[in-house]
Amino acid sequence: MAFVTGILRPEEKVNGLWLVTAAGCSYILAYRFYGRFLRDRVMELNDQRTTPAFRLNDGTNYYPANKYVLFGHHFAAIAGAGPLLGPVLAAQFGFLPGFLWIVIGAVLAGAVQDFVILVGSLRRNGQSLPEIARAEIGWITGTATAVAVLFIVVVALAGLGLAVVNAIFHNPWGTFTIAMTIPIAFLMGFYHHNIRPGQVGEMSMIGLVLLIITIVAGKSIVQSSIGDWFSFDRTTLVWLLAGYGFLASVLPVWMLLVPRDYLSTFMKLGVIALLAVGIILMAPDIQMPRVTEFIHGGGPIIPGPIFPFLFITIACGAISGFHSLVSSGTTPKMIARESQAMVGYGAMLLESFVGVIALISACILIPGDYLAINTRLSAEALAALGYPISKIQELSQLVEVDVSGRPGGAVSLAVGMAWIFSALPGMAGLMAYWYQFALLFEALFILTTIDAGTRVARYLVQELGGRLYQPLRQINWWPGVLSCSALVVGAWGYLIATGSISTIWPMFGTANQLLGTLALCIGTTLLIKMGKARFLWVTAIPMVFVGLITLTGCYELWWIFWDRAANATDSAEAITMYVNAGLVGLVAILALIVLTESLIKWYGYLVMKRPYTSTEVVDGDGIRIPAGPCC
Repeated sequence: MAFVTGILRPEEKVNGLWLVTAAGCSYILAYRFYGRFLRDRVMELNDQRTTPAFRLNDGTNYYPANKYVLFGHHFAAIAGAGPLLGPVLAAQFGFLPGFLWIVIGAVLAGAVQDFVILVGSLRRNGQSLPEIARAEIGWITGTATAVAVLFIVVVALAGLGLAVVNAIFHNPWGTFTIAMTIPIAFLMGFYHHNIRPGQVGEMSMIGLVLLIITIVAGKSIVQSSIGDWFSFDRTTLVWLLAGYGFLASVLPVWMLLVPRDYLSTFMKLGVIALLAVGIILMAPDIQMPRVTEFIHGGGPIIPGPIFPFLFITIACGAISGFHSLVSSGTTPKMIARESQAMVGYGAMLLESFVGVIALISACILIPGDYLAINTRLSAEALAALGYPISKIQELSQLVEVDVSGRPGGAVSLAVGMAWIFSALPGMAGLMAYWYQFALLFEALFILTTIDAGTRVARYLVQELGGRLYQPLRQINWWPGVLSCSALVVGAWGYLIATGSISTIWPMFGTANQLLGTLALCIGTTLLIKMGKARFLWVTAIPMVFVGLITLTGCYELWWIFWDRAANATDSAEAITMYVNAGLVGLVAILALIVLTESLIKWYGYLVMKRPYTSTEVVDGDGIRIPAGPCC
């Protein structure tokens, strides 16, 4: 770590091997020691408790999943585009600030949030984060959290969807391979649920073989007479993506969401492992400097200074409020044993490692080429900034796609990944295949978050609407399911269609980090009501740190949007910027409401010694899971 940070031999060029080694060792130590401390002393997991998956089993939303399928679903649902794209975009500031925050933030903040909220929801029949907030803190906090969460989810899905749309428009090969994962997931779901129940290995092999066939055959298919069927413009792709999100959010989880997530997870893990091996074998030099002059602001990708924009840009790679929705959404409804809740801590560390790999893949590109891909600035403008273009034409020829001017991070990451893979022994000349494979890899990350996120957002809309019309609270009532899902996908589809990466991504990052602050705030309340006040530092310290950073980011972003609106020459653009400023201000106000009411409650509980109640479900009759290995 001393060499990476430049404390020792600052003149020596850093290579990717150092970053992989430093990060991997940090995660192993964190899971072994800090994770065990959280499991045994803070949350006290107990396999003798009956979980909601058994107590409320309905075969659709609640059911005990195989532990490997559970991990696959949870990791795929939380590991969207954030850990892939955020670190890539934040590389504008240099590789070192992003690397440090990805590792430290995940260990002490992100993984803690995911784990505490998962256990809290698990012990409350799988309640969502807003429900927990309303029951444990008060109706004001519950309502503010619900509105904030709904806004944050919609913006998050728009930010993630925008990246995949920018990567595959007019790219029929990529569109074909991504589209084929849907029927493959259907086949896997029916095979595992109806044809050969419990045969996870067979289901995995079928999915893997079909996925490989799809990637290899994709180039020939799109070069045939039907190739034009898979070439879409940006607008068409937006609404096709919205259609997929709608479908995934209304079907039973075993039919599409879980098998697709399972397939995606092990593909993701395989690719990340292969990338790590490639980096270890090649030890590629990091071309990006430790820090750039953009740390003071004025960068071509992210306009603000390193504080606070580094943190809100990296977003999911270190801490993600979106994860708290998965941890209080689908995952707690599928856990068979409490000890399996450690998936919340471990999966976040693994996602952080994905962020490190993504950062390395982007930073091995020459800085001028990196900026040429992630901005639409001319070669002359980039040269004037001190970052001349070097090999962008050569890279475009190698991957058989013009990669310049495709902002969002996905394309630069895919180029970096393809370069690493094609440099491995026996892979020369296959960079175009690896590029499309890398895009598929990224898109699967994104789409698995979109399907789970849309379902979670549908739950939230039904909860809010249920206060006015009771039947909406029934998550299996089909009129409510269809109408609420359509409302959610329509909202994030509209944002993608009218937004850009420079507006949506900072807004997504800010909102996402604010939700992380709220989740840690609610987790602090849960610890108090568990009689664990001596461990409040576990959630309170990261809550204060992330909260201060993100509220500062809201302030900075509000002024950026307001200035753009005031200086806009187009009335439509001005309206969009004013709306963006209003949304950022609204979510900041909601966060302050939650934090204020929580502080008042904590003072009453801890200082005034006021009595309190908890909605934690006391284990009663039902299926008791025997001790010993499960599933």
